[in-house]
Amino acid sequence: MNVLVIGSGGREHALCWKIAQSPKVDKVYVAPGNAGTAIDAVNVPIKETDFEALIQFAKRNDVGLTVVGPEVPLTLGIVDAFEKEGLRIFGPNAQAAQMEGSKTFCKKILQSGKVPTASYAEFTDADNAIYWLRTGGDAAAVVKADGLAAGKGVIVCANRQEAIDAVRRISEDREFGDAGRRFIIEDLLVGQEASVLAITDGKTIMTLQPAQDHKAAYNGDTGPNTGGMGAYCPASLVDDDLLHKIESNILVPTVHALNRAGTPFRGVLYAGLMITSSGPMVLEYNARFGDPECQPLLMRLKTDLVEVMEATIDQRLDQLEPLAWDDRPAVCLVMASEGYPGSVKKKGFPISGLDEAGKMEGVKVFHAGTAMKDGAVVNNGGRVLGVTALGGTVAEAKKLAYEAAGKIHWEGAWYRDDIADKEINRR
Repeated sequence: MNVLVIGSGGREHALCWKIAQSPKVDKVYVAPGNAGTAIDAVNVPIKETDFEALIQFAKRNDVGLTVVGPEVPLTLGIVDAFEKEGLRIFGPNAQAAQMEGSKTFCKKILQSGKVPTASYAEFTDADNAIYWLRTGGDAAAVVKADGLAAGKGVIVCANRQEAIDAVRRISEDREFGDAGRRFIIEDLLVGQEASVLAITDGKTIMTLQPAQDHKAAYNGDTGPNTGGMGAYCPASLVDDDLLHKIESNILVPTVHALNRAGTPFRGVLYAGLMITSSGPMVLEYNARFGDPECQPLLMRLKTDLVEVMEATIDQRLDQLEPLAWDDRPAVCLVMASEGYPGSVKKKGFPISGLDEAGKMEGVKVFHAGTAMKDGAVVNNGGRVLGVTALGGTVAEAKKLAYEAAGKIHWEGAWYRDDIADKEINRR
C-alpha cells in the first residue's frame, strides 16, 4: 500500500519515518514535506491546502491511506473532501476538527460533557470584554483567540491590566489575524501541564502514554508561547491512576459529548491538561498529533501505526491489542532560528553536523523548518529541527539529545537548555 502524509513539519517527518516501518507499506509520499522527509519518504510539491491536487495525486499514485498532520487542512475539510471521493484518510472531519479550530466550540462541548475546565466568557468586541474585566476582580486570566494561531494565540495575564492589553492585541491590533475575531477570557489554572493524546474511532479510545511539552520560549518556562520547544515521554506527572482518571473523567465524556452533538470524532484527540491541586483540567484540545510530542511518542511506539490508523477509519479499534511501547524514555529538543517565535528574518543558512548527529545510536533528527538550497540543507522557518533521543533514563535521553544538538550548527540557531529538567528533578 502507498501512503500519503500531508504537511511539512517535524510531526510529519516523524509520521513518515514511523509509517515507512510498517510491513503493510510500499511507498510513503509527503506533501509538501521538507529536507528531512525527502530522506525517509518521497516529497511531493503540493500545498497542504490544495485539496483537489492532493486528491488527484492520491488517485494517480494508488494511495491507500492518507494521513493528515497539521490542523489547518483538517479544519478546512480535507477529510470531507477525500471521503467524498471514496479515498481512505485518517483524521477528523471539519466539524469535529472544530475542537481545535474554535475555542468556543471546544468549551461548549466540554460544558455539555461536564468535563473539568476553566470557567470562561466569550467575546467578539474589545469594549465589551474590557468592561467585563473592569467590573470583575483583578485576578489572573488567560485571553485566547478563538481560531487557529499556530500555537501562539494564548496570552497568560497576571492581572486585569495585562488582560486588557491582551484583549486589545487580539481584538483591535489583530496580532493573530482573523483568529482573533472571536476570543475568550478564562480563569488562569495553576499547576503543571501535561499532554495526553488518544486515538479514537468515536466508539473506542486508545490512550497513548503521557508526554510533557515545553510551550514557553525560554529556560524556566519564561517568555512568549511557542509551538513547543521540546517534549519528553513518558511523563511521571501522570501516573497510571491519574491516567485512568483522565480517561474516565475527560476523554470518555468528551467523545460522548461530541457524539451527542452530531460531530463524531475519528482520529487523534489531544488533550492539553493542567494538573491542578483539585485534579486534571482541560486547557485545550487539539485534533491531531502534537508537535513536538509526536516525535518522542513515535520513537517509543512499537505497535504498527498504520494498523491502528486503518482500524480507526473502519471503527474497529476495539479489536486491536493494547499498544506496545519501548521501555526507554524519549526526549525531543527543538532547535529554532533566531527571531522565533516572532518573525524569522534569517533563513537559508546551511546546516552542518546533521549526518554526524544522525549516526549516534538512539538518536533521530526530525526536520521541521528545513529546505534544500544549492545541494545543502538550510533553515527555512522558526522551529527547524527536533533532535530526539532514547535513553535508559530521562536524564540519559536528555544528555544524548543535547550531545547530538551540539554537533549541529547554523547561523542564528538556538534552543532551550532545560528540556525535561522538570521530569528529572521529579524523580
